[in-house]
Amino acid sequence: MRIFPLLAALAVSALMYMAIFERDALLGLTQGTTQTPAAETGGPDPAGASDVADPDRVKVIVQRSAAAPLASAVIVRGQTTAARQVAVKAETSAVVISTPLRKGATVRAGDVLCELDPGPRGAQLKEAQARREEARSRVPEAQARVAEAQARLEETLIKLNAAQKLGQGGFSSQTTLATAEATAAAARASVSSANAGLNAARAGIDASDAAVASTQAEIDRLTLTAPFEGLLESDTAELGSLLQTGSLCAQVIQLDPIKLVGFVPETEIDRVIFGAQAQARLAAGNQQIAGTVSFVSRASDPTTRTFQVEIDVPNPDLSIRDGQTAEIAIAAAGVEAHLLPQSALTLNDDGTLGMRMINAENIVEFAAVDLLRDTPQGIWVTGLPAQANVIVMGQEYVTAGVTVTPTFRGEAPQ
Repeated sequence: MRIFPLLAALAVSALMYMAIFERDALLGLTQGTTQTPAAETGGPDPAGASDVADPDRVKVIVQRSAAAPLASAVIVRGQTTAARQVAVKAETSAVVISTPLRKGATVRAGDVLCELDPGPRGAQLKEAQARREEARSRVPEAQARVAEAQARLEETLIKLNAAQKLGQGGFSSQTTLATAEATAAAARASVSSANAGLNAARAGIDASDAAVASTQAEIDRLTLTAPFEGLLESDTAELGSLLQTGSLCAQVIQLDPIKLVGFVPETEIDRVIFGAQAQARLAAGNQQIAGTVSFVSRASDPTTRTFQVEIDVPNPDLSIRDGQTAEIAIAAAGVEAHLLPQSALTLNDDGTLGMRMINAENIVEFAAVDLLRDTPQGIWVTGLPAQANVIVMGQEYVTAGVTVTPTFRGEAPQ
């Protein structure tokens, strides 16, 4: 009883073979009575009749294909990262005197995170300020000494001038002239000494100003504030704890906007431009997000030879967390491509991946193609003319330059 299914399968196979590869012959048998008279009378053959009747030509299935725009995108894997994050650390040693804030709290720029005990710094500031006032009070005294020394110098110069004129007329002795010259020299020295005292007083003011500024800066370091608006990623330092220089007070992160960071291969980096639109799907919850390319690295990673790309994504509700894995699609310039069955792919004698097609004379040609995308409907390829007749069945049995008998898929036989 099993012989009947076997015979049925053989019969179906024979019918399929005849329907695909010997269809023209079958048509010729059914139309033989109408075509025979023309042949016998020697009338002209219709156009293409020789192609149909030639039994030596391979019969192939051909699909007409027209190039269509394909929206192209650069696909990379990456992760989310906070737009800004900072570890707020102590710049001086002191005890915490403020109540701690808990992790997850929202802070604004300038909010106090840790307040440290000033200790003796307040008294040191008052002492520095008092020394500055004392230094400032010395300046008028020094200026008065300079004015006094200058007046004495002018007086001695007048006396010296008179002594010199009297000496020239023989009315004054050399001793009087020498005394006047010595007095003038002493007056000049007094002026120099007074000027030095004035400069020292002014330098004392500068030193006291520096001391006040240094002490004030030390006091300012006792208040640790948030540098920008964000979230606390850790509790602030506990009340009563001792913070040394460099000890952590709190960690602040900013998640709006949040960044997507991916690494693009060097073969694709030229297609990514600053300001391009991008979409991503988060691994958690299959959430879809969108943003704009804000950074494209100019230097590749020396190990992976990839380039870092950053994308700014709005995150007003803070639903996107730092460190989530994402599949990123960065928009790039579209290309003209053909959608064809995967079975149309073949190799030429050199091992090049491509497709075979026919020209207007039904002669086979080979074209190398680049595979862009694989979809359930077929594969998108480039490298073919805008209009192409691609062999989708039988391409393995023909080579470039061979004339074939085509049957176009989806079209009624002629």
